[in-house]
Amino acid sequence: MSHGHRHGHSHDHGNSNMQRVVIALLLTGTFMIVEVIGGILSGSLALLADAGHMLTDTMALGLAATAFQISKRPPDVKRTYGYQRFQILAAFVNGLALLLIVGWILFEAVNRLRDPAPVLGTTMLLIAAIGLLVNVIAFVVLRGGDRENLNIRGAAMHVVGDLLGSLAAVIAAIVIIYTDWTPIDPILSVFVALLILRSAWALVKHSAHVLLEGAPESLNVAAMQDRLIAAVPTVRSIHHVHVWGLTPQDLLLTMHVRLTSSPGNPTECIRKIKAVLQAEYGIGHSTIEIETDDCADH
Repeated sequence: MSHGHRHGHSHDHGNSNMQRVVIALLLTGTFMIVEVIGGILSGSLALLADAGHMLTDTMALGLAATAFQISKRPPDVKRTYGYQRFQILAAFVNGLALLLIVGWILFEAVNRLRDPAPVLGTTMLLIAAIGLLVNVIAFVVLRGGDRENLNIRGAAMHVVGDLLGSLAAVIAAIVIIYTDWTPIDPILSVFVALLILRSAWALVKHSAHVLLEGAPESLNVAAMQDRLIAAVPTVRSIHHVHVWGLTPQDLLLTMHVRLTSSPGNPTECIRKIKAVLQAEYGIGHSTIEIETDDCADH
C-alpha cells in the first residue's frame, strides 16, 4: 500500500512540476524575442549573450516539459521500468547545453574585449530590467516545484542563468550610461558565465551518476545492511547489495539475505525487511533473494 501511495504522490508532483515548467517556458520564450531585438538595437553583448542563453533555455525547458509528459507513460514490454528515467536524460542534456553556452559567452566576450563596440546604454537598461523581472517570476514558479527532481533543477538552473545574465546587463547598462566604459559589458558576461559553469557541472555530474546506476549519494550501504540485520533477528548476513534509482526519488534495490538456521516464515522476513527499506530509506521497490545455505552465485 505504501508503494502505491508513493507512486500516487510522485504522480501529483509530476503534474505540478510539468505545469511550472510550461509556465517558465512561455515566459522565457516570449521575452527571448524581445531580448534579441533589444540586443541588436543596443549593440550589447550582455543582452545578446543572455538572448542566446534564453534561446537554449527555451529549448531546454521544452525538453524538460516533454520529459515530464513522457515519464508518465506506463511500463511496457520494452520499458519494464517505465519512462521515468527520461527526466534524468533531459537533465543531463540540459547540463551539457549549459556548458556549451558558457563556452560561447566566453568566446564572444574575448572578441568584444579585443574589438570594443558601441553600446546604447538606455535601450540596454530598459530591456535588461524587463528581462530581470520576467526571470524572477519564472524562477519563483520553478522554485515552488520538487527541488529534489533533477529535471526541475535543470530547468531552474537555466532560468537562474538567465536571471544572472539580466542582472549583469542591468549593471553594465548603468555603468555605460554614467561612465561610457563599454568593457564592463563583456566583463560581466564572463562573470555570469563562470557562475553558470559551476552549477552546470554539478547538474551534469549528478545526472550522469544516476544514468550510470550509481548508488544514492546520501545512502551508506554498509550502515543500511547493519540496520537491517539489527531490525530483523532472523537475518544472519546480507550481501550482493545493489541500490540505484530511476530518478533520485524512485529508488530500487536487489540483495541476497542469508537467514539463521531457524528462520521461521521466510516470507514474513521479507515483509519486515521491505518495511524497513520503505520507512527508513525510501526504497519502494526491492527484490530480495533468500538463502539458507551458501550463496548460489558463488
